[in-house]
Amino acid sequence: MLDQNLFINDHEETKRRLGRKGVPAEQVEELRDVIQRRKALVGEVDGLRAEINEKSKQVGELFQRGEKEEANELKKAVPGLKKELEVKEGEFKEVDDRRMHLLLRVPNLPEDNCPDGFSDDSNVTLRVEGYNESDYEGKEFKPHWEIGEELGILDAERATKLSGSMFALLRGDGARLHRALIQFALELNKERNEEILPPHFVRPDMMQGTGTLPKFEEDAYRFRDDDLWAIPTGEVPLTNLHSGEILSIQELPKRYMAYTVCFRREAGSAGKDTRGMQRLHEFHKVELVRLCAPEQVQDEFELLVRDAERPLKQLGLPYRVLDLCGGDITFSSARVHDLEVYSPGTKSWLEVSSVGIFTDFQTRRGNSRFRRSEKDKPELLHSLNGSGLAAPRVWAAVVEHGYQPDGSIRIPEPLVPFMGGQTEIRRS
Repeated sequence: MLDQNLFINDHEETKRRLGRKGVPAEQVEELRDVIQRRKALVGEVDGLRAEINEKSKQVGELFQRGEKEEANELKKAVPGLKKELEVKEGEFKEVDDRRMHLLLRVPNLPEDNCPDGFSDDSNVTLRVEGYNESDYEGKEFKPHWEIGEELGILDAERATKLSGSMFALLRGDGARLHRALIQFALELNKERNEEILPPHFVRPDMMQGTGTLPKFEEDAYRFRDDDLWAIPTGEVPLTNLHSGEILSIQELPKRYMAYTVCFRREAGSAGKDTRGMQRLHEFHKVELVRLCAPEQVQDEFELLVRDAERPLKQLGLPYRVLDLCGGDITFSSARVHDLEVYSPGTKSWLEVSSVGIFTDFQTRRGNSRFRRSEKDKPELLHSLNGSGLAAPRVWAAVVEHGYQPDGSIRIPEPLVPFMGGQTEIRRS
């Protein structure tokens, strides 16, 4: 959530920056008007309360001095003031509710060094690693779902029977490969990050804390009887670990990782390719989250991008790094670098990590703070996150790139220890 003072003290600049994310000027103007109206009502409510208190005090003093007639005359004005206060308090609540409603739906400000634009065409490719177009020209590659079915390691039919569309069921070596990827990612990141095993269901204020609610409510799964929400990513519990707390500067940066099952309705997936492991309602991921002081953000961002690239490099997968334009970065983020792995079976690039800077947008919602010294006022932490490894799409890339002419799949060397020494997958 943005600091509401931006809409008063830096209104034009805030409007300009939000415009880069496609926020209409009218929405920004309405929010400013509501904030100003709320501020005026605070003054009116406080003034009425002060007047009521002062008149009540004067009535008491007049009675003490025996001036009953004057006291009773003054006392007659108090009920009218209380009625006026009640009306103003009701108006204040209505305006304050509207203010919060609008604030929760305004995205984070994009950094000025984000490219301009609103579509994939405006994203800037920073670098491409391990990809040579000539390696794929004139060749036919099978998509992972065909390979998986051929080898009996991906069972789409039974997944649909059990749960419907956009779920996956892995069998035998397919399940083992998936587990190996998770263990590989956790082992790779253990030196720099504290591993957390968080709950997979959280309270609504935790979802609101990362910007998932209310903006993306239709994409989330909710247990209505308990008012708990299934996490869409490990970002939600990890970012909120220190909500309502004040850390010391000596504790920063906090670096966390978690392997979680993630749940998304994928409400906006109409028209997108949902075959195989490309887009699922339930998927597994290793998430990396950083909480730090503002001056540590850039170093942590660069480190996070390198951490997200590392498994792709070690697995020998071709990938590219994109600097997303202002109109394409996520609701809560200020800057995003996407990592996309090349899928020869679909002739497309698949996003496998989205590394983002969130400034104090999330931590303001969760009131996560730090103090530089005992005499300093608390400041809001800044948050960052990115996928250490998104298992489904990386699994798909490993299967497609590892597919051999004899119908087997070559296991990348770094995964062999996590596969119990197994170097290939064949039809059993």
